[in-house]
Amino acid sequence: MKRQIMKIALVSLMILGAVTAGFSQAKKPTLMVVPSDVWCNTNGYMQVYDDQGTKVKIPDYKRAFQENSDLLAVISKINGMMAERGFPLKNMESVIKTLESERAENAILTSKSGAGLSESPMDKLKKTAKADIIIQLTWDVLKTGPKKSVRFTMQGIDAYSDKEVATAGGTGNPSFSAETAVLLEEAVADKVDNFNVGLQRHFDDLFANGREIIIRIKKFDSWKNDLETEYGGKELNVVIEDWVRANSLKGRFSNSDATENMMLFEQVRIPLYDANGNAIDARGFARGLQKFLAAAPYSIVNKLTAKGLGQAVIVLGEK
Repeated sequence: MKRQIMKIALVSLMILGAVTAGFSQAKKPTLMVVPSDVWCNTNGYMQVYDDQGTKVKIPDYKRAFQENSDLLAVISKINGMMAERGFPLKNMESVIKTLESERAENAILTSKSGAGLSESPMDKLKKTAKADIIIQLTWDVLKTGPKKSVRFTMQGIDAYSDKEVATAGGTGNPSFSAETAVLLEEAVADKVDNFNVGLQRHFDDLFANGREIIIRIKKFDSWKNDLETEYGGKELNVVIEDWVRANSLKGRFSNSDATENMMLFEQVRIPLYDANGNAIDARGFARGLQKFLAAAPYSIVNKLTAKGLGQAVIVLGEK
């Protein structure tokens, strides 16, 4: 009898250990903490450029890191809190340096006919960092007599779909501490775990159902055909939709718009990783469609471009 009880106890411990190991080895999303546009604008770290007569502001992340010591300290603190909880991190300052060294990333992508696609600084950061989730951080320091506190907002944004998947915010208790990073850490401490639960819940859904991307199909004016041209008795738009249905995860997507000149596929679900364990982005997924259209019997010359991680554009008719 004792021997049976010992066996049962031993088996139970082995099962518990296996379950615990499974949870500890669960894949966590890769994060990158960035200052929000609001913080950059409030603190004067914006660049202004003219877009066909309209003044457009974009964050100047490089200057912010070079000039604001609080930014570096604050992001370092949040990175540390996330790392302690087992979340892999990409360091934004390092990513910016990589972008600076790869000048090709800063060029506007153009076709031979002059069509172009430009990217925002955030799109370029996403592509270089390849983080699953961007944590946008906004904070300001409040003063109450000799004491100070920090009011903050953290938003977890899916880097592929730009959807908000977790949020936290609040104001810390007044303190005599002079360091903004310490004040922020104190304010965030009791809210970060619930925030991380939201991040992990979203990532678990991605594992089960795939991540969301957007694919746009366009045509150059110089191409004599269009999306209603028939190939083997099928209109090209039907051929493309059939490919997306066959290759998206569980056949999940939404054909939001379609004309003879364009198609828009939203909420296209794709696997997180390929067979080699590498993360798949919109460009990588759409490359399959690009090759499919370029091969016989369609033999359509086309150009593939991408915006960030989550949007790909295939333009038919030219390179």
